[in-house]
Amino acid sequence: MNDESLANRTTLLPDRHPVKDFFICDIVDAAPKGDMAGLEHPVFSLSTKPDKRLRRYEHNGNWIEIRPGSDGLATVFDRDILVFCISQLIAGMNEGREVAQAVRFQGVELLTATNRMTTGRGYDLLKGALERLAGTRISTNIMTGDKEITKGFGLIESFEIVRETRDGRMQEIEVKLSDWVFEAVKAKEVLTLHRDYFRLRKPIERRLYELARKHCGRKQEWRIGLELLKKKCGSTSKLWEFKRLIRKVVEDDERSDHMPDYSVRLEEGANGHDLVVFRSRGTVPSANEPSNDAVGPLQPDTYHAARLEAPGWDVYELERTWRDWMAMSDAPPPKRPDAAFVGFCKKWYTRRGRP
Repeated sequence: MNDESLANRTTLLPDRHPVKDFFICDIVDAAPKGDMAGLEHPVFSLSTKPDKRLRRYEHNGNWIEIRPGSDGLATVFDRDILVFCISQLIAGMNEGREVAQAVRFQGVELLTATNRMTTGRGYDLLKGALERLAGTRISTNIMTGDKEITKGFGLIESFEIVRETRDGRMQEIEVKLSDWVFEAVKAKEVLTLHRDYFRLRKPIERRLYELARKHCGRKQEWRIGLELLKKKCGSTSKLWEFKRLIRKVVEDDERSDHMPDYSVRLEEGANGHDLVVFRSRGTVPSANEPSNDAVGPLQPDTYHAARLEAPGWDVYELERTWRDWMAMSDAPPPKRPDAAFVGFCKKWYTRRGRP
């Protein structure tokens, strides 16, 4: 059975590359300093067709415009490229390496990490995504005292296909991130995403997960009105049509529990006051900063060993959880912290399996 026939029978896309180890994180509505908090208006289009509409959002005297390029706005699926690039930079920073605004990688690495097809079609779609990311421009005003400053930037500044084989498959790609994205990376304004994010088939499902990851986080529950959710999703549908789309996601999730990290439910209220409720599944690792520094930094090789013991898990998030656990324990710090951490990861995987 091929990927496409399987996808038609399941809620999630097939896991095309089950053996992988990748630190996944993403900027979820990160904003330049001084800009409106959170850039609540969605930047990425939910449409699977070219979206060439100018978007403008205003709030308390601030505004933001998202202007499409000649190929249309960047889509939710194009976001995968940013997730991959950001992940590479964050992983490098966590290992103590200096990072640069330009990220170079092989095309197959990105396609594999983001659960995309590695066929010629997969490379064609990747090239189109790069062009939309480079073409989408953002303008916003920044209020500083009695002055208003208009700032413009892109999702990526440029991209270059360094080498391309005769059959059209990209060998090496270099992406230069925009100042906006790079500054957010250096400040670690990122959140870890569940690997099944890349298996969500519908744009609306990805946007719902992004919002839940940001607003619900590790809280038990997050509630939001249907009309406000529609605005945050950037949906151009009528409210009744948007409700139908949400109800379909809810029905699928009730049947298969396919939404990562959070269940989603719809509570219909009187006079159209409907609520969408996200409840944590308890699968998001602790995002707190390490609270026990007694053991000091771990060796770089330790992270590799930890990945082997807990395949599929973000070892840096596991490290935070491990340090938090030690901080709450009355036991003295381990004499061999690197071995202790690897052992912790092994037990974590034994009890929980793959994320």
